[in-house]
Order: sequence, then structure tokens, then C-alpha cells
Amino acid sequence: MDVIVHKKITEQIIEYFKNNIKNGNWKIGEKIPSENTLTRELGVSRSSIRQAVIYYVGIGVLESVHGKGTFLVDDEVDGQPNANRITAEDCRNVENVLEFRRIVESEACYMAAQNRSDELVAKLEKYLDLMIGSREDIAKFVNADISFHRAIAWASGNPLLEKSLNRIFQENKKSQTLTRKIFGYDHGVRFHQEIISAIAAGDAEKARQGMYEHLQDGIDRLHADSTISAEK
Repeated sequence: MDVIVHKKITEQIIEYFKNNIKNGNWKIGEKIPSENTLTRELGVSRSSIRQAVIYYVGIGVLESVHGKGTFLVDDEVDGQPNANRITAEDCRNVENVLEFRRIVESEACYMAAQNRSDELVAKLEKYLDLMIGSREDIAKFVNADISFHRAIAWASGNPLLEKSLNRIFQENKKSQTLTRKIFGYDHGVRFHQEIISAIAAGDAEKARQGMYEHLQDGIDRLHADSTISAEK
């Protein structure tokens, strides 16, 4: 167990966070240990832990979500606050997010199909089954949907695509009801089935087109339904 015993407590905790991030112990998109857990493990005050959290939130590495915990959203821990980071505010406009995803995820899907494996197909089928079985549970449906898209981003083999999309997916979780309403149950399932079929066949062009049409359908539905706001 790591215990902080010397002076400059906050600086040591900041270094402890940095080491966990750089070593991959804490991964992008995942929740870091709670303040209570860190307080107990490091033998320091909760306020000292909170100061370190605030520091990393300030430079865009961590994000605190009320009622859920603190998540790692970027592993670049050596820089200063960066105006070019994707922020929660950037993701408020749903149409902008869908346009970004349409461009980036279509190519990620193309690359995933080129890198197809039985393991990837099985994973995508598992997430689709979870979506189908969660018609009445929006949270489970959206979590399975995001896991589906994350698996494709990972299978692209490009860490830049994966990291940027994971940041977007993290924000999507905060608007579960809206996300489900935009894509709909039947539309969402149908497009995911088509994407799996294309990837399973190793048809990269068809996989790219399927992802493009899926996200374009979301944009079209956003425009057509006056009850869906473009802002979260």
C-alpha cells in the first residue's frame, strides 16, 4: 500500500495520480478510485485528495460527474490546460457531436472491418444482444450501444481515433434518454445488425457506409423531430 508521509502532500498526490495514469493503471473512460478509497490507501486527508482531483480536472485529464464519480478522460498529464481539448461544453450541441461521429466513426468502422476477427464479431454480437434485451431499460441499452461503438473504435487499431471517440462516448452517457430518442430502438438495432454483418464479412466499404448511414439517420431524425433539442 502506498502511504504519503512527507511534506508537500498535494504535490505527492498529484505525482501519484500521474504515475497511475502513465502506467496504465487508470484507463481513459474508466472511473478512478473514490476519494474515500484514496484517502484510506494513501493515509491523507480527503481535502488533499480533492485538491489533486481539482488540478487534473483543471487541465482536462479528469472529469467529475455528480453522483457517479471521477473519470479519466485524457492521459496527457504533463501539459497545461489546453484550449484544444474536447470538453463537455463542446459536446452540448448534439448535431455537432453526430457530425463528428459520422466523419470519424465511419472511417474507424472501415478500419475495424479490415482488422476483423472472430473475437471482435462475437463482442459486437454480445453488445447487440444486450441492446435487444434492454428495450425498456434506457440506461442498459445506451451502455450496450456505447460499448458496441467503443469496440469498433478499439478495433480500428488507431489510438487517436479511439481516444477522441471515447471522449465523445463519455459525454453521450450523460444524455442517455436523448441519445435513445435520437436513434430509436428499431433503427438502432437494424443499423447495428447491418454493421456487424459487414464487419463479419470483412467488407470494409459496406461497414463504413453502414456506420455513415446510421449516424446520418440520427441527424435526419434530429431535424425531423421538433421535440428533440439540438442542445443537451
